[in-house]
Amino acid sequence: MRLTEAAKSAGCAGKLGPKELALALRDVPHQQFSEVLVGYENSDDAGVYQLLPDLALVQTVDYFPPIVDDPYTFGRIAAANALSDVYAMGGRPKTALSIVGFPALGMDFSILGQIMSGGMAVLNEAGVALLGGHSVRDDEIKFGYAITGVIDPKKIKQNNGAKPGNRVFLSKPLGTGLITTALKRGKAAPDHVQAAVDAMSQLNRKASEIALQFQVDTMTDVTGFGLIGHAQEVAKASGVSIAIDHRKLGLLPGALEYSRGDFVSTGLNKNREFYGPHVTISDSVPPEIQIILFDPQTSGGLLIFCQSQDGDSLLRSLCEAGLAAFELGTTSNPTNLTGPLLTVT
Repeated sequence: MRLTEAAKSAGCAGKLGPKELALALRDVPHQQFSEVLVGYENSDDAGVYQLLPDLALVQTVDYFPPIVDDPYTFGRIAAANALSDVYAMGGRPKTALSIVGFPALGMDFSILGQIMSGGMAVLNEAGVALLGGHSVRDDEIKFGYAITGVIDPKKIKQNNGAKPGNRVFLSKPLGTGLITTALKRGKAAPDHVQAAVDAMSQLNRKASEIALQFQVDTMTDVTGFGLIGHAQEVAKASGVSIAIDHRKLGLLPGALEYSRGDFVSTGLNKNREFYGPHVTISDSVPPEIQIILFDPQTSGGLLIFCQSQDGDSLLRSLCEAGLAAFELGTTSNPTNLTGPLLTVT
């Protein structure tokens, strides 16, 4: 059985869209706890709760339906994706709780065992202890983790930390949503799928550790809301304008091909509907690149906002570590606070 055939949508494209989330959160009352250093107000990657003057917890949760057909590989990707939020905040993940939705009938439970084994392999790679988990009967397979990590409260990388004059880098190429949508439809080339799997299975630990050696003002990981969505969250929270050069974007093999072939997920269309009115895209940007800008990524790279003088050294260090990192833009003071803070040329 192909796991993706049993899923209505693949990976992070299966998450609720930004419009639905905004509507749901609109009337939720806010809490006031002095120990909460980072909540959900600015759409940060994880929450942070202070325990001691020099110690805080970083907590996040992430799970989704199958994005590939092999159960073990799906487990690996789900684990890498869940851990990414802690790395994006500048923290170190320590423990995990598994979250499982699985059909009670009609599917071999050895498949679930393979999924969980794949996840365990990545947790072991990250040095993260699995403490337990929770499962429910579900017509559709879903898998992921709640992750707890630790961080120095003075070194948190929040969405609101970007400064004018930052250089902007991404540690992984784009295109996982388009490729996995093509896979779900049975149209993806095996080498394109393997390149996407390699990227999605790669921990963001190395990118985070390298970035923290330089003068980096903020980081976020690019996942379900696509490059445009996550960049816009930083621009809004930080009060900066971000200019992206489409010619500098790193793309996975096959991404352009599937973009031209209209392998567009529902999640991509929701991202474009919600974020599109708030970004200025030049007519010089080809239509296939415009699609990629909104493509939901699963276990995508870290979007890193670095002070200018450290940019060259940061990029060199990322590439020397074997990461397919690239520089994609810069930040500046906004000229119009009521207009789009994000521009793609």
